[in-house]
Amino acid sequence: MAVELRSGLKYGTVLSFTAVLLAFWLRSPRSVLDERLDAVLSSLLRAERKVGINNVARPRVAIGFGGCVDIIVDGVTLLNKIGLRPTDQPLHHDYIENAEQLAQSFAYFFAPGAASERFVMNDTLFSQLVEASRELPGNRWSVGGNAPVMAGRMASEGCDVLLGGSFSPDFNDVLSQHITVAGNIVEEPDIHLILEYPSGATWGQYTSRRANRYIVHSDDHNPYLDSMEEFEKRLQSFKPDLLVVGGLQMMDNFPFKHGEREALLSHLTWILSSASSQTNVHFEMASFVDEGLMSDLLEFVLPHADSLGMNEQELPNLLSLFRGSNVTVLSDPNPRVATVLDQMRELYRLVNQQHKEAATGRPLTRLHVHTLAFQAMIVTRGSQWKNTMSAVAKASLTANRHVCGSADIDTSKARLIMDESFSVSRREGSQRIPLQESRPVSCWTEDDYEICVAPVLVCTEVYQTAGGGDNISAAGLVLQI
Repeated sequence: MAVELRSGLKYGTVLSFTAVLLAFWLRSPRSVLDERLDAVLSSLLRAERKVGINNVARPRVAIGFGGCVDIIVDGVTLLNKIGLRPTDQPLHHDYIENAEQLAQSFAYFFAPGAASERFVMNDTLFSQLVEASRELPGNRWSVGGNAPVMAGRMASEGCDVLLGGSFSPDFNDVLSQHITVAGNIVEEPDIHLILEYPSGATWGQYTSRRANRYIVHSDDHNPYLDSMEEFEKRLQSFKPDLLVVGGLQMMDNFPFKHGEREALLSHLTWILSSASSQTNVHFEMASFVDEGLMSDLLEFVLPHADSLGMNEQELPNLLSLFRGSNVTVLSDPNPRVATVLDQMRELYRLVNQQHKEAATGRPLTRLHVHTLAFQAMIVTRGSQWKNTMSAVAKASLTANRHVCGSADIDTSKARLIMDESFSVSRREGSQRIPLQESRPVSCWTEDDYEICVAPVLVCTEVYQTAGGGDNISAAGLVLQI
C-alpha cells in the first residue's frame, strides 16, 4: 500500500510538472510581450520615483515666449472638407502661399510621418482652414505654444512658473495657479491649427509611417516676442532656478521689416547674458527652415544656453548649420540609437568648441534628444544638472502619458520599437548594450560627460502628438534643477 501511494505521488508530480511546462510553452506571444512591457514600465516608474520634488521649496522656472489657442483636428479630414485633393508632387515649401503649396507640403511630411510647422502668408486660406476646423466634429481646443505647454507641465510636476506671453483673459483663467503671467492682454489670441494623423492614415496615394502632426499658423503677436519687456522686468525679483526659451520658430519666414528680427534677438541676448550663473538656461529647438533665422540663433541664443532640447528632425538640422551646410528639411523619422548618439556627440563638441573660441557665454552642459522610440541625454559630469538617469526615465514615461492622454500608462496600448540591443556608436567595433527589462535606462560615461538612454513605451492609441516634445523636455528638466 505504501509503495502504491508513493507511486501515485510520483506520477502526480510528473503530471503537475508536465502541466507547468506545457503552460509555459503554450503561452501566447502576446502574453510574453505583455509581461515584458509590464517589467519595463515597472522599472521606469522605479527610476522616476527615485527623485522627488520639494513641495516646500518648489523649483522656480521662468519660461518665454508666446502662446496661442490650438485647434486640434484630424488632418486628412480637414483637407478633405476644404476640397483639397492629394497632390502628385510632394514638395518642401519654406512657407505656404496657396492651397496647392499646402497640399504639396502636407504630403511631403505626411508620408514619412515627420513633424512640421509652417507659416501661412495667405490670410484668406488660413481663415478658410480655421473656419473649416471649427465645423469639424471632434475638434478640440487647448492652450498652445511651446512656452505655455512647458509651463503647464512644469507646474503640474511641482514648479512655480513665470510665463512670458501675451494672452486673452479667457486664456489666463485656464492656467495653473502656480503659473504667473508676464505679458500683455490681447483680445484676439493667435491660432494654430494642429493637423494630427495616426500611423497608417491614408491621403490619396500616401500612407503615414507613424503618427504625427502638421501645424500651420499665421501669427500676429508671437513673432514679435511682445511679452519680452514685461518678462524681463519680472525676472530679477522672481529669481528663477531655470530660464527656458522656446517659441522662436514663430519668427521663421515671418515678414519682418529690415532689422526688426535682429533687434528682438539682441534684446533676448541681453536677457540671457544677464541671468545669474546660478540660473541654468535651456533653449528648446523647433522646426526651423529659415537659414537666416537659424544663423541668428547660432549667434544670439545658443551661446547663452547651458542646455538644448530637440527631436530627431531638429538635431541633424542644427548640426548641419554648425557644419556650415544648408538646412536639413527632412531626416529619418525613426533613426537608430547609434546614429543619434553620434550626432549628439558631434553637436556637443562643436558647440563647446565654439564657446571656447569665443570666450563668452556658457558652455553646453546638457543635451536632450527625444525620438519616438527612445530618449537620449548627454550631461557634463560635475555640472549643475543632476539626476540624469531618473530624468531620462521620466521623459520616457511622459512621452506615453502625453500621447495617450492619460497619467496612467496602460501597456495594452503600448509597444517597444527600440531594438533589443543598441550600439553606442556607428564606429566599427563599438560596444552593444542590451535592453534589460529590469534596468531599461542605460547610462555610461565618456570623455567629460555621462550618456543615458531609455526606451519609450510608444502609445498605440494616439490621443495627441502635438505638444509632445514640450511636455517631454519639460518633464526631463524638472528632476534636474
